[in-house]
Amino acid sequence: MKTYFRLLSFAKPIEKFAIPYIICTIFSVIFSTLNFVLLAPLLKVIFNVEPPNPHLVKPDNWFNILGNFNYYANMANLQYGALNTLKFVCLVIVVSVLLGNIFRYLSQRIMENLRIHTLLNLRKAVFNNVMDLHMGYFSNERKGDIISKVASDVQVVQFSVTSTLQVVFKEPLQLIAFLYMLFSISFKLTLFSMLVIPVSAFIISRIVKKLKQQAIESQKSYGNMISYLDEALTGIKIIKAFNAVDFIKNKFHNENIRYSKISRSMAKRQQSASPVSEFLGVAMISTLVLYGGSLVISHHSELKAEDFIAYIILFSQVMRPAKSISDSFSSIHSGIAAGERVLELIDQKPLIVDKPNAVPVNRFNESIRLENVSFAYNEKIILNDVSITIPKGKKVALVGPSGGGKSTLMDLIPRFIEPASGAILIDGENIQGFTTDSTRALMGIVNQESILFNDSIFNNIAFGKPGTTMEEVEAAARIANAHEFILGTENGYQTNIGDRGSKLSGGQKQRICIARAVLKNPPIMLLDEATSALDTESEKLVQDALNNLMQNRTSLIIAHRLSTIQNADIIIVLDDGRVVEHGTHSQLLSNNGMYRKLIDMQTFMTE
Repeated sequence: MKTYFRLLSFAKPIEKFAIPYIICTIFSVIFSTLNFVLLAPLLKVIFNVEPPNPHLVKPDNWFNILGNFNYYANMANLQYGALNTLKFVCLVIVVSVLLGNIFRYLSQRIMENLRIHTLLNLRKAVFNNVMDLHMGYFSNERKGDIISKVASDVQVVQFSVTSTLQVVFKEPLQLIAFLYMLFSISFKLTLFSMLVIPVSAFIISRIVKKLKQQAIESQKSYGNMISYLDEALTGIKIIKAFNAVDFIKNKFHNENIRYSKISRSMAKRQQSASPVSEFLGVAMISTLVLYGGSLVISHHSELKAEDFIAYIILFSQVMRPAKSISDSFSSIHSGIAAGERVLELIDQKPLIVDKPNAVPVNRFNESIRLENVSFAYNEKIILNDVSITIPKGKKVALVGPSGGGKSTLMDLIPRFIEPASGAILIDGENIQGFTTDSTRALMGIVNQESILFNDSIFNNIAFGKPGTTMEEVEAAARIANAHEFILGTENGYQTNIGDRGSKLSGGQKQRICIARAVLKNPPIMLLDEATSALDTESEKLVQDALNNLMQNRTSLIIAHRLSTIQNADIIIVLDDGRVVEHGTHSQLLSNNGMYRKLIDMQTFMTE
């Protein structure tokens, strides 16, 4: 229940919905119950079971609802006759049904608004927390499982947990109202029926006992399928190139079979609950008809025939809220299991957070310095006591063998990851004293992989800068050597580039990324293998764009091609997480060390 109430906390302010819902539900229950109670005086009038009694005494309290109805029906029969009394009773029933349905409609509308409000807040909380998580989290988790939690599991919560809100309040209240009327008609008969109901509840509970564990397995399996689908769509070219289509199909199909088996088993249990409860209900009513009918026939009880008929009709309605409650218990397990997976994602805490006294940084005047920085991943040391300085306005290149720690070092500067020890300073101040957003605002990033969105070229360049004008976007595109090819596309700057920029070549995608960085106009540029995946012609265009981008800016560059780094002001050579050399291109060549060896072998590679 702890999970259930945590999920309900997303309905705040719940009183906005709960108070009017409770009021409407109470009136709905009152009128819907009265509809059945009125059957007894109606039957008495129609069949003229007893002649009107002028000496009938009015009940001394309004709690005796059936007695009051019988009294007023008797008085109307005496005064106006049977036909007019019948008209009066029918009119009362029609008005009661109308009012009952109006209040039921209003309560359902309020509950639907509460459900939508709750799910809106839940989706918002999940997505916001996912966006705030540190980069390392996404390296360890399946993307498909995250998507499954945000999309599928939230939907399961929507259709099981929140739908039980109505059952939790309305159905028990309706059950109490029916039981009250049943006791008022025949205490003895109702007490007998109470002995039978626990048997039904026990049987239903046994049927749905294993549903929660099955629901957890089902949602995990569904998350695996989403992961396989995402990987298959992302790597479709490699899959076909390596003739692995059948392997991928079988992998997905096997998980699909497992998911189907679990779903089939869950459905069998859920669907068996309803017919079993219905059968038990009929069996109970048959038992009551036998017992109550014997009381009426023997005349050893004050129970009259018309009251007994109304009793049986009322008791048949008791099974409806009881059945709804049992059905909700059979489905709530799926919702609780899904809710636990959603809350698990919400409870994930980002490892990189701003300190309470963090201040924004809005200037860069001197340098970026790494002092004795170390970083390890799962006990594997990636950087070991690294100290470097990146002066303002200088181009600093990072080179070294694969796995040397270049990309890790670069990720430390915008705080995508945090060092295990040491400090990163901007103008002599530790970046952990600055807000993360303001630190990243000083930096523009161009990665080896061109990360673009399924949107127009304009929106990709203007990404993260709402209110950008076409003139500003065009100016950035010209600096990035992208303007000409953009004009050659179908709709110019409004051309949609497809999923991850699939409609563009590698060089075109990279120049769009550079234009995006140009538009941001940051004082610091971080370039991670920005030309490594390009052909010679595209590399030249992109390199020219990068040169334009780096003018009058502080730049940290990871590269493996001589043409990219030979004009750098400082070259830092990393090997096995340590700085082994640093200097200019000519100085490092004359040192005849690792840099010279790498130049001779031409093996500058990305980490």
